[in-house]
Amino acid sequence: MQKHGQDTSIRQRRHELMQHSFFHLDVWLKEGKDLVVRDSSGTSDPYVKFKIGNKQYYKSRTVYKNLNPKWDEKFTIPIEDVFKPVSVKCYDYDRGVSDDRMGAAEIDLSMLNLNSPTELKLELKEKKDDEYMGYILLQCTLVPKSGEEKEQFQQSRTTTIRKSAGSLESQARKLKMQIWSGIVNIVLVEGQNLMAMDDNGLSDPYVKFRLGQEKYKSKHKYKTLNPRWLEQFSLRIFDDQSQTLEISVYDHDLRSDDFMGRATIDLSEIEKERTHTIVKDLEDGAGTIKLLLTISGTQGAETITDLVNYTTNTKERDDLYRSYGIINSFKNLKDIGWLQVKVIRAQGLLAADIGGKSDPFCVLELVNARLQTQTEYKTLNPEWNKVFTFNVKDIHSVLEVTVFDEDRDKKAEFLGKVAIPILLMKRGLRRWYALKDKKLLGRSKGAILVEMDFIYNPVKAAIRTVNPREEKYMQPDPKFKISLMKRNINRVTQIISSIMEVGKFLQSCFEWESKARSITAFTVFLIITWFFEPYMLPVTLLLLFLKNYLIKSAKEAFSVESKEEVVSVDEEEDDEDDDAAKQKKDEKKSVREKFQAAQEVCLQVQQGMDMVASLGERIKK
Repeated sequence: MQKHGQDTSIRQRRHELMQHSFFHLDVWLKEGKDLVVRDSSGTSDPYVKFKIGNKQYYKSRTVYKNLNPKWDEKFTIPIEDVFKPVSVKCYDYDRGVSDDRMGAAEIDLSMLNLNSPTELKLELKEKKDDEYMGYILLQCTLVPKSGEEKEQFQQSRTTTIRKSAGSLESQARKLKMQIWSGIVNIVLVEGQNLMAMDDNGLSDPYVKFRLGQEKYKSKHKYKTLNPRWLEQFSLRIFDDQSQTLEISVYDHDLRSDDFMGRATIDLSEIEKERTHTIVKDLEDGAGTIKLLLTISGTQGAETITDLVNYTTNTKERDDLYRSYGIINSFKNLKDIGWLQVKVIRAQGLLAADIGGKSDPFCVLELVNARLQTQTEYKTLNPEWNKVFTFNVKDIHSVLEVTVFDEDRDKKAEFLGKVAIPILLMKRGLRRWYALKDKKLLGRSKGAILVEMDFIYNPVKAAIRTVNPREEKYMQPDPKFKISLMKRNINRVTQIISSIMEVGKFLQSCFEWESKARSITAFTVFLIITWFFEPYMLPVTLLLLFLKNYLIKSAKEAFSVESKEEVVSVDEEEDDEDDDAAKQKKDEKKSVREKFQAAQEVCLQVQQGMDMVASLGERIKK
C-alpha cells in the first residue's frame, strides 16, 4: 500500500509538472565541504559548473586554496524540459594545464516542490568510484512560468545576445581606434631562483603578461634558473577592463609547456607617472621576477601631469630647495636632484600614415625611468601639454626625448629623437629642439618644444661622479656584423703582433745584439734583485684586493633596488590552443630557433674577440 501511495504521488507530481512548458530554476550556491585535494600543496582551487545535457548554463568563481569554499552566489537557469537532470560538476583550477575533476552530482528537478525553496546536499562522486569527495550545499526553487513569460524570456535573451555582440564590436572598434586611458610600460629584467622543470635540473623559462585583453609573451632563455631577459614592451589600459596585471612563468618544451609560477599586480595601487622597480615573488615560493613598471600616457584634464591645470607651488619648491640643500648633503646619497620636464608640443613631424598624418606620442627616458604622453591622433603638430618629474641619481645622466607614431598593430614607428644632458639644461627656458635620427647623427623632420627645471645638491653630485654609473637595463640589442668581426680580428692580430715584438725585444737583450741594450737590461736586473723583498708581492696583492673591495662596496651603496609589495588577485583562464596546431607551430619555431642559436654563437665569438682585443690594448697602453 505504501509503495502504491508513492507511485501515485509521483504520477501526480509528473502530471502537475507537465501542465507547464517552461520553468525558472533559482539556485543559491552556498558552499562546499570536505572537498578532495588536487594540488601538491595539500589544497585545491575549486569552482562549479552547472550543465543541462552538453550546454553549460553557469560557472562559479574560483576559490583559491580552500577545501571548504564559500561561494554564496545566486543565479537562474531556464528549464524547458523539467525531466532532464541538472548536472553539477566540481573542478580544481590549474594554471597552464587542464583542470582536475573533483566529483559530480545531479539535481532531479522532478523531485522539487514548485515555488518552494528546497535545501539540497549534493554528495560529489566519480563514475565507478565510491570514494568520498565531499559535498556541496545549495538551495533550489523551481518556479513555473507561462507561455507568455517564456516568449518574453526568449526575446530578452535574444536582445542580450545582440547587446553582447554589440559590445564585442564596440570593443573591437575601440581597439581599432586605440582609445585607451593609459599605457603600462614594462621592462622585464630578470628572474631569480625559478623552479627546475627539466631532468637536468634546469628550465627554459619565459613569461606571459596579461592585462585585460592585452597580452605579451617574452622570449625563452635556455637552461637557466636565473634568466635575464631585458625586454621592454607596453600594454594599454582601458577603463572598462581589469586593472590587474597577471604574470605567468612557463618552461618551454617541444610538446607542451610546463607551468612554473604566477603572480599578480594591482595597477590601481601603483603611483602613476613614476617608474617603479618591482621584485615580485611568485606563488608557492617558485622564485622571483624583477621588472620596471611605469603607468604613463594618461589622459584627461583631471590628471596631475596636465599643463593646463598646473600651477607652480611656492611652498613645494621651497621644500625641494631645502631637501637638496647643503645641510642634507649626506642624507640619501642616491637621490641627488629633482628634474621637471614640460612637454608642450611638436611641429612639422614626419607623416607616417597613408593619409599624410601621424598619431604621435612622446617618450621621455632618464636611464631606467620611462614616462610617456598620451597619443594625439591624425596630426603633424601635436599638443601634449604634459608635466613630468624625475628623481635624478647621476648629474651626468642624459634625458632622451623620443617621438613615435602609434599604429594599429601596437608597433610604434620612430619619428625623431633628441638627447639633452642634464649639465647642459637651461632652467626655466622654453626651447625648440630639432629632432634627429636614431643614432643622433643626422636630422629628422620636425621639432619639439620643451621646458626643463632642475634642482640638485652639488656635494651629492660630486660624490656620485666618482662612483660607477647606474646600470641601464635596456641597451640596443647587439647584432652580428661581418665588418665588426673583421675589425675585432684585426685588433687581436695587432695585439698578438705586439706581444711577439715584445718577446723578440726581450730575447735581443740576452743575445748582445746591442751592447747598450744588454747592459741596460743587466743593470735593471741587478737593481730588482738587490731591492726586491718577498713580502712586497703579498702586499701588492693585498692593495689590489682592497681596491676591488672598495669599488664593490661603492657599487652596492649606490645601486638602486627598491622592492614593492603588491596585492595578488585572482587569475582568469587562458584560452588553450589545439595540440595539433601547437605542435605544427613548434616545428616552425624550431627552424627559427636554430638560426637564432647560430646567430647567438657568432655574436658570442664577436664579443669574445672584442673583449680579448680590449684587454690586450689596455695592457699595451
